[in-house]
Amino acid sequence: MKPTKSPVPSAAAASALLLLLLAFPGAEAHNITRILAKHPELATFNHYLTLTHLASEINRRLTITVLAVDNAAMSELLAKHLSIGTIKNVLSLHVLVDYFGTKKLHQLSQRSTSTSTLFQASGAAPGTAGFVNITDLKGGKVGFGVTEVENVEATFIKSIVERPYNISVLQISQVLTSPEAEAPTGAPSDLNLTEILTKQGCKAFSDLITSSGAAATYQENVDSGLTVFCPPDSVVNGFMPKYKNLTKAQKTSLILYHGVPIFMSLQGLKSSNGLMNTLATNGASKYDFTVQNDGDDVTLKTKVVTAKVTGTVVERDPLIVFKVDKFLQPKELFKATEAAPAPKAGKSKNSNDDSDDDDGADSPDGEPLEDTADDSGFAAELVAGGRLVAGSLLLSLFLPVAML
Repeated sequence: MKPTKSPVPSAAAASALLLLLLAFPGAEAHNITRILAKHPELATFNHYLTLTHLASEINRRLTITVLAVDNAAMSELLAKHLSIGTIKNVLSLHVLVDYFGTKKLHQLSQRSTSTSTLFQASGAAPGTAGFVNITDLKGGKVGFGVTEVENVEATFIKSIVERPYNISVLQISQVLTSPEAEAPTGAPSDLNLTEILTKQGCKAFSDLITSSGAAATYQENVDSGLTVFCPPDSVVNGFMPKYKNLTKAQKTSLILYHGVPIFMSLQGLKSSNGLMNTLATNGASKYDFTVQNDGDDVTLKTKVVTAKVTGTVVERDPLIVFKVDKFLQPKELFKATEAAPAPKAGKSKNSNDDSDDDDGADSPDGEPLEDTADDSGFAAELVAGGRLVAGSLLLSLFLPVAML
């Protein structure tokens, strides 16, 4: 008599199912800065999403719709000379906390709907002033307004990116605004970053913030949340020969690279392993680094150096400053100098997986780059590579089960 197959899934099959869930998540990470960087006509809107820290909020959310406007429309908004806090409230009206793709816009059940925005979610909008009304107009047009149902202030122009039901970026004709959004925001705090750094053992780095021209950008970001990684005076002094070889613009980018436009506690760093944008991040110039932790140790890894967080200088929400044991060096400015890992057995010398790590491995230590390569596809390649490995594991696990 032939043995009967057990209806209970094997351990291998269960493991394979778990790998399948991990390898193909329902929602992929997105980066609004990089999405908009491909569209020069939206550059001003993109810049102010970063400056107001709305970009990081958009990137953290799993389901979001961004209503982008072109440079001409942004110029009309900027001509009002609003504070950065007020501009943030206005642009918050352009971030819907729901997914609206082109198909959904033209299939509204009641021809009109009202949806919440980040302005409403922030708590800064009085009553329901943070809602946007969407109306399916005649002739295939779609209107957007923030005051009354079917009041049209802007119309749909085109779709930029749609990833159902993760992120949708749509271009509209005009800036959405209201008296509530344009109301004056609170006065800035009295936190003076350079003064604080000078008093807390980071005078040399504080002096570089001032001399590089980065002080204004740092100070603008203090009130809405700022994390600074400060190399102590001894590290700064040892790094100065390399620093002096940089151009003025490179010095500014390097100093901005040590700031992150969000408040991150030490515990937050430990739970946020992965790529992190900085004050220097701007479109194709990613200027990011990888946060990793091993137990209580937190490291910041670039393609050039790996720095360790050695302590907290000051923590005064919305500002926090950490000390690091090395000057952070981005791959946009310096060639990789750390030893590349030994190749695995059976792996081709020209494998694509190792090409990025080997780039510049034999170059002089800390030599500034003459040209910056665009590696915007690196993250996508990394995800694809991870899925290839996961797919191989799935095949190896399912094959024995299928043969039973």
